[in-house]
Amino acid sequence: MNKDSILQRIRGPEDLSDLSYKELASLAEEIRQKIILSVSKNGGHLASNLGVVELTIALHRIFKSPQDKIVWDVGHQCYAHKMLTGRLEDFGKLRRSGGLSGFPKITESVHDSFNTGHASTSISAALGLLAGDRLLGGHHVAVAVIGDGALTGGMAYEALSHAGQLGLPLIVVLNDNNMSISPNVGALSKYLSSLTMKSRYQDVRRRLDRLMKEIPLAGPFVFDTVMRLKKGVKAVFYPDNFFVDLGFEYVGPIDGHHIQRLEEVFRDVRQLGRPVVVHVMTQKGKGYQLAEYDPSAFHGVAPFSINDGLLEREGPVSFTEAFGRSMVTLGNENPKVVAITAAMEKGTGLGPFKATFKNRFFDVGIAEGHGITFSAGLAAQGLRPVTAIYSTFIQRSVDQVIHDVAIQNLPVTIALDRSGFVGDDGETHQGLFDIALFRSVPNLTFMAPASAYELELMLRWAVASTGPCVIRYPKASCPHEIAAFSQELTLGRGIFVRESGAPLCIAFTGSLYPQVAEAADLLASQGIQTDLYNLRFIKPMDEDYLVDVMRGYDHFVVVEEASQKGGVGEYIKNIAANRVPSLPVLHLGAPETFYSQGTRSELLQRAGLDGPGIASSIEASYRSLGRITLVRTLAR
Repeated sequence: MNKDSILQRIRGPEDLSDLSYKELASLAEEIRQKIILSVSKNGGHLASNLGVVELTIALHRIFKSPQDKIVWDVGHQCYAHKMLTGRLEDFGKLRRSGGLSGFPKITESVHDSFNTGHASTSISAALGLLAGDRLLGGHHVAVAVIGDGALTGGMAYEALSHAGQLGLPLIVVLNDNNMSISPNVGALSKYLSSLTMKSRYQDVRRRLDRLMKEIPLAGPFVFDTVMRLKKGVKAVFYPDNFFVDLGFEYVGPIDGHHIQRLEEVFRDVRQLGRPVVVHVMTQKGKGYQLAEYDPSAFHGVAPFSINDGLLEREGPVSFTEAFGRSMVTLGNENPKVVAITAAMEKGTGLGPFKATFKNRFFDVGIAEGHGITFSAGLAAQGLRPVTAIYSTFIQRSVDQVIHDVAIQNLPVTIALDRSGFVGDDGETHQGLFDIALFRSVPNLTFMAPASAYELELMLRWAVASTGPCVIRYPKASCPHEIAAFSQELTLGRGIFVRESGAPLCIAFTGSLYPQVAEAADLLASQGIQTDLYNLRFIKPMDEDYLVDVMRGYDHFVVVEEASQKGGVGEYIKNIAANRVPSLPVLHLGAPETFYSQGTRSELLQRAGLDGPGIASSIEASYRSLGRITLVRTLAR
């Protein structure tokens, strides 16, 4: 960045106040180039961040952060915000281990007023911050910046309803980057907005409302009549009066790339003293032609070439791609198979299924709870729904899984993509809790494949099942297939992928096969031979069969890519304690903490679940039991 860079002069939002609009335009261009360069190297969310640059600048020019609270819904569009709040020098390490988070983080800056990472939470959080400010004697405002996609989540509507009831000066900025509005309607709405947002108009309206209510006898009648008339007029002139009905003022739509116009509106609404929705129109991917043309392809991306937009490939087929291919195969074989996702068609690999079976594909929007219950309804009609949701997002649907699927024992298959460690996106995106959340739910079958072929076997099993099934798999490349992975499934039983009569056995959930195999090789180099047992089923578990397996060993290890607390390892240790009390069982899983961003390999290493970490823990366990010498003697 050259010495004349405006961006380099910005150490905080206060440095924006003296810039001319010409300088602000240059600043916006610099920010965009910095975002493109960083994301091309580190990966990240590109199109959404390029679309909100001017909006971010205008927000920080009018609202005084951190006293005024700005909450970014999801938070994946906060890159410009980070640069303008003193984090430019660290921006090169965005989403890297030890660097900046790709999402707002209260431990990172006072300007990040609330941690976000999941959709539809911003209005609730901003309203809570605002109510808290008032209870503490404050007089500041709160701004929730929410996209039209996140507004499909039910929690957003719950918050809007409550905000209208409280009447606090909450400002909801609806960032609309998809809706098409005709010029005439837009111009009329802009005119009405500029009229109704003026503080003098609001003052006169409040006085008039109060005066009408005080008129003896006729007051309430006159007031109700005027209110009905007012709503009727708004229904005619306002293209969207839903917000007005909830108790909000409505402003817009406004060009979200016109800084001066945005500032005028924000300055007015800041003085209102009541809830308001500011509807802004932005273009995703603005400033990078490839992202403008196909914003969905540049939503969340791996490192890519700026010149041609080609993504860097990680290597072999991923579990996500394997799932997508298997879904097309099953769709061809069974016309009752339908696919459901919550605004993650490409992320879950269901694009090919949609292209092949358009009428059997449903995207419910960012509404995971609805997606699960909708799937239950499909299953109740005799269809075979496969619902693909990221592990971190299924947390939003626990009640629906239990109440609407499991209790009724409906054949819904839930495909949990990105289970286990998820690199780069930090605490809010780790998929470590699904086993603890669902292993205890009655009627549920829970599986974990180790390869692409096992994933297809499990999908076939699930679709043919008479009850609900969950299949968890990582955001990772599939390992090379081995003969063991092609063995047919037997309910509740795993398979040996290495079996030599060694005194030590490592049982593992499927995603950790490469790490466990590496650990076994490292132990072998130290003279410690191991067998490897792929659990396959997390629930149910054939306890008698598992006990027979455990009785063949002097030492048993369970390794899972999930929270150690509440994991399958705890269950297996309990079985051993009751039925094989003399057998030492070591349980390795993710320690009880939240994991910040890093690559999956780095996160596994932090948790001691990479190959060397697993081997080290096993060797230390054996040493504490005084069994290293015994094992090495037996190995000879």
